[in-house]
Amino acid sequence: MQPDRPLVAAIPVRNEAERIGPCLLALARQHAARLSHVVLLLNNCTDATLPIVKALGSRLPFGLHVVERTYPPAIAHAGTARRAAMARAAELAGPKGIVLTTDADALVAPDWLAQTLAAFAQGADAICGRALIDPVEAARLPACLHDDDRAETAYATMLDRIHDLADPDPHDPWPRHVEHSGASIAVRVGLYHRAGGIPAVPLGEDREFLAALRRVDAAIRHAPDVWVSVSGRIAGRARGGMADTMARRMIRQDEMLDESLEPAVTCLHRAQARAALRPLWGNAMRHGSWQARAETLAGQLMLPSAMLIETCAEPFFGVAWDRIEAASPILRRRPVRRAGLAAEHQQAARIVQRLLLAQAPVLPALGG
Repeated sequence: MQPDRPLVAAIPVRNEAERIGPCLLALARQHAARLSHVVLLLNNCTDATLPIVKALGSRLPFGLHVVERTYPPAIAHAGTARRAAMARAAELAGPKGIVLTTDADALVAPDWLAQTLAAFAQGADAICGRALIDPVEAARLPACLHDDDRAETAYATMLDRIHDLADPDPHDPWPRHVEHSGASIAVRVGLYHRAGGIPAVPLGEDREFLAALRRVDAAIRHAPDVWVSVSGRIAGRARGGMADTMARRMIRQDEMLDESLEPAVTCLHRAQARAALRPLWGNAMRHGSWQARAETLAGQLMLPSAMLIETCAEPFFGVAWDRIEAASPILRRRPVRRAGLAAEHQQAARIVQRLLLAQAPVLPALGG
């Protein structure tokens, strides 16, 4: 399938002589779809990455654009490199195109591009795929890492189900996943620019970018069928990244769960508050019942009514929600201790069950 718009992938690369070849070949072997171009941003490379890339260039079914950069140590991180790579990709794709990003140690699935395009065809503006550790390398990791990851992912999924039931997103229906990995993100160029591009932060540029997309009301799909295989190495290229996290947890289990996770009841309050804000935001009929509902929600969130009403005039719902979330003491984020994970998971399961029961259709009485 030849796309009707340019599709350009951007990859930050730092000393990946061993893995960049397989990465590019996986992009070249896509079924039913083809990339227009791939941008490689070589970030302070000192190994044989460049000659390997040059040797491969003529064998690839897409245009290959290699950009070399030598950044000062303070900014020579993935955020800087991915931002620059995506900016160049957006130029090549043009205003009607789509830009994608993955990692230099990743192998995209053979249908990665086709499944991404299928998700776009359903109306999404951005697609998040899953990053799965290569099974051979995963087998070398200690069982404790897998156990911790399974428990944390299961809890994250349960919290996400609470959001899905209490504040459903028509563009991201269940089933979905909870990952926001730079190993697999695709976005329409117009939304990429509206969100301000990839933030040039040392860590978590992928999560920050997805947060920026949400602030401008992008329709984001966490597509379960879009996935890539990533390395399970514990000597990574980014300080504080996934490799460092795994290396640290091999020595000692983290006391706290991932910062994105929170107590189940707080999660429910967050989802319910966001759902309650939606019909208030942007509503021109600001009198009568609207005013009463706004004042009620402000009281529940321990906010001044005037602040909530003013926030409802923001041009994007995502911006309005960010302001409310940051200001409300009820919605203040609190971490979850790993020691309390089992109890919180049970609490989340009970909440999900209650929400499902509340949505179940009421059957007519027999003989009525």
